[in-house]
Amino acid sequence: MIKLIASDVDGTLLPEGTADLNPELYDVILKLKEKGIVFAAASGRQANSVKTVFAPVEQEMYFITNNGGYVTYRDEVLACRAFDGKTIEEILAYVRSLENTFYLVTSPDGDYTDCQDKEMLEWLREGYRIHIDQIGDVMEKADRLVKISAFLKDKDAAKEAVPAKTLFEGKAMVTAAGDHWVDFTAPGSEKGNALKELQERLHVTAEETMAFGDNNNDIGMLKNAGESYAVSEAREEVKAVCKYILPDTNKNSVLRVLKTLL
Repeated sequence: MIKLIASDVDGTLLPEGTADLNPELYDVILKLKEKGIVFAAASGRQANSVKTVFAPVEQEMYFITNNGGYVTYRDEVLACRAFDGKTIEEILAYVRSLENTFYLVTSPDGDYTDCQDKEMLEWLREGYRIHIDQIGDVMEKADRLVKISAFLKDKDAAKEAVPAKTLFEGKAMVTAAGDHWVDFTAPGSEKGNALKELQERLHVTAEETMAFGDNNNDIGMLKNAGESYAVSEAREEVKAVCKYILPDTNKNSVLRVLKTLL
């Protein structure tokens, strides 16, 4: 019997970079809770952005955000994994050396950038519903950073993440979190680790867990779920670790699976 559901957001429940969630999902989440099934949104997005998407049911679910770097339930912070200052300096130096790249940093208090790309800022604020503050130097916020995100405008994130993983091995988790996003998080910050901790908290086994995803940052989470689903547009590496592959491109395909549990 399924007792815990963890789902990626962008590319799985809604089109990447939007807040266009089918409102029917809110009712399904409430009905699942009535049946004793916990729902968790597991996203590379910042906490405030994900909570905005799920605002009508925010108090009824768990949030695994920043690729597992920041985990919350209602007003309780269950995990906050932050970088050390030296690693932040090294990652920022690397990201700043990349051509045609926008970056932002995330702390529990907010999201910040020192980039001057007005078009990117507008897209992130309107599409992802992220409140991003422009400041003189993001190192001003180095004391509690949980994620550094780089948007590589004309490159494939999965390919670009490979050399970064080697460069920062042991210092940071590096993962492709979308077609163009590469995320850097503190060691241990990974959706799979966060799901394991949530399973322990709720006394739920992997066999009692269902998970949905589409990108490389979902692989650890999908491996820790007995019932794992890749959406049809998922990367091949993701499909390879899943028990099921959803048959169509409609984002409501996840919703249809969830309804079978009601």
